[in-house]
Amino acid sequence: MKFKFLEEKVFSGLMILSTLLVFAFFGSILWTIVKHGFPSLTWEMVSQLPGGGFYLGKEGGILNAIVGSLLIVSGSTLSGLAISIPVVFYINVYLRKGSRLAYFTRLTFDVLFGIPSIVYGAFAFTLMIFFGLKTSLLGGILVITLLIIPIFIRSMDEVAKSVSKDLLDATYSLGATKLEAVKVVLRQIAPGIATATLLSVGRAIGDAAGVMFTAGFTDNIPVSLNQPAATLPLSVFFQLSSPIPEVRERAYAAALLLTLIVLVLSITGRIITNRFSKNRIK
Repeated sequence: MKFKFLEEKVFSGLMILSTLLVFAFFGSILWTIVKHGFPSLTWEMVSQLPGGGFYLGKEGGILNAIVGSLLIVSGSTLSGLAISIPVVFYINVYLRKGSRLAYFTRLTFDVLFGIPSIVYGAFAFTLMIFFGLKTSLLGGILVITLLIIPIFIRSMDEVAKSVSKDLLDATYSLGATKLEAVKVVLRQIAPGIATATLLSVGRAIGDAAGVMFTAGFTDNIPVSLNQPAATLPLSVFFQLSSPIPEVRERAYAAALLLTLIVLVLSITGRIITNRFSKNRIK
């Protein structure tokens, strides 16, 4: 009995220690970003385009990167949802439980989930060369869409699998078609869709390797899909590699802004998830 009691205490201590380490690393990262970036985070920086000599420490801002990131994330999120939701419904409603096709579909997206973003960037770049496309906003949306589709599908699929079979049986017993059953499942997995969207947006807005090959970089705001688009991660990368201290401080400010955007999205996603959860049948 004493050994079991001691074992429980040891593992409880390890769990507490692991939790404290996670908070310590998070706090260290956040403190570094705030310490170096907050003094440089001004209204002019977030509301102006880069001026002449911006990357030499002169006037200007990162409005081009902010707008470019939002455009790429918005386009890729909508595209990813449009592709992922039908796939999730097909493997959970239209295919029978235990289907080999459903199994291999999930296995495929598990593998795709773990592929580094730079591989997606290289693949999307190859597609762009094949179709004669240049680095552009469209290219950035393409690669980020490919990147977040596995996140969407696996996140929503796990929620869809938790929907009670009795609920579907009851729906069919009332004479509902599979399309009508999809509507029932959609209402049940709405929180999962919100959570998957949150995870995907967080991954999309912070990616640098993929968009480096496909979206390019520009000091202007793109007005069409064929024009290059700047992003916040690349703005951080280019400024942080500068030998000029003022420019490096701006990189930390851009990183702080990116962190704040993700924080706002996380809080918004949590509110939406809680609201949808009230409609779930438990």
